[in-house]
Amino acid sequence: MTTAASEMPSFLVERMANVRRRRQDRRGTEGGILKSRIVTWEPSEEFIRNNHVINTPLQTMYIMADLGPYGKLGYKKHEHVLCTLKVDSNGVITVKPDFTGSKGPYRIETEGEKQELWKYTVDNVSSLAQPEEEEREQRVFKDLYGRHKEYLNSLVGTDFEMTAPGALRLFVNGEVVSAQGYEYDNLYVHFFVELPTSNWSSPAFQQLSGITQTCATKSRGMDNVAYFSYPFTFEASFLHEDESVDALPEWPVLYCEVLSLDFWQRYRVEGYGAVVLPATPGSHTLTVSTWRPLELSPVAELRRFFIGGSLELEDLSYVWIPGTFRGSV
Repeated sequence: MTTAASEMPSFLVERMANVRRRRQDRRGTEGGILKSRIVTWEPSEEFIRNNHVINTPLQTMYIMADLGPYGKLGYKKHEHVLCTLKVDSNGVITVKPDFTGSKGPYRIETEGEKQELWKYTVDNVSSLAQPEEEEREQRVFKDLYGRHKEYLNSLVGTDFEMTAPGALRLFVNGEVVSAQGYEYDNLYVHFFVELPTSNWSSPAFQQLSGITQTCATKSRGMDNVAYFSYPFTFEASFLHEDESVDALPEWPVLYCEVLSLDFWQRYRVEGYGAVVLPATPGSHTLTVSTWRPLELSPVAELRRFFIGGSLELEDLSYVWIPGTFRGSV
């Protein structure tokens, strides 16, 4: 609402005036009009107001001023709203415009024979609450906040997991995006994560391996690319046996095995690879170079093409550093 005397309420204002007026105690009666008429093809204004908006009963009071010239008091066009007070059923009082405070007085400019500028302030001059009233109010607030805290605790529950003191938690949300540069089509990737030492552990329900779907390749430039977009996630934790050790722990390794599927549903190994997971938080893009054992003879390639099968590693950890390895080289 502005102070313009010729202002007409807009379409939005008329609609918003009824936005908080749903009757919450309305209940449909069995066999009544709500049951028989499911669709109302031509709803009335009253029907829309009663059914599409929320109800909080409000009491409203206006403080008005008649700013007409001397001798012309009582005309509606000279009346102006100085302040609106609203009280809802919860006891909340809304004052608009707000108490003046340090912002300076409010201004009203009148239109007509002579323009006048009126300035006014809105002050709270109610007597201060007595100590016992303030104490009672504090008790009510304390009770309210206590109940709200209990409500929030009931939402969270008692199963909120805390990290063990001194433990490092690692969460990985990864995606096998694509594979390219392989000899045959219809590729899929078998991958798993190795936790390097006994200090690393993962939850019992945690799967540290996965297999992507089989994906046909598309030509992109000189390469044939298979797009997997296969998401995976896992978590692990590291706990130092000796808390004085400052060195970074050995980091988990992601092993990949790329395979292809032929027309007879036989698989061929296309490559092995491994990469150490990044030790810094954030988003990372990793490219894994792969290799495979190769027999340099036409017979081996004929067997690979017609029958399937090729030289394979018995232990995939030999792609990186085997778990049984002890030494410096």
